[in-house]
Amino acid sequence: MSLGSKIRQLRKQAGLTQSELAAKLGISPSAVGMYEQDRREPDSRILSKLCGIFGVRGDHFIMSDKASPDGSIEVSEVFDEFTKRLTTEEGLMFDGVPLNNEDRMKIIDAIKVVAAIAKQQHKKLSENNT
Repeated sequence: MSLGSKIRQLRKQAGLTQSELAAKLGISPSAVGMYEQDRREPDSRILSKLCGIFGVRGDHFIMSDKASPDGSIEVSEVFDEFTKRLTTEEGLMFDGVPLNNEDRMKIIDAIKVVAAIAKQQHKKLSENNT
């Protein structure tokens, strides 16, 4: 399910019109429409407001719908979603300083290294427990 579909679903479940949601968010109804049509993505400030309005966690919007029936999801899926978000999100800052593309790539590379180490350690533990 796309981000826009999730926003539309939550809005309808809450019994709100696009205009009512827009008023709560402090944006235009057309912006809500563009979000729901996946023609535009809300920034982190709007996502935070959406979480408050709908009573959901932030990962509700960024997590993949590829979770298994028991709710588990592969770390690689989470990483892929995060990487996509990190490379496309406007206005990201780190300690109040805007991130440039080089900064974003450094963060992604660091996460890849840590993920590879964790995967290797997990594999060794799994082998030892069998």
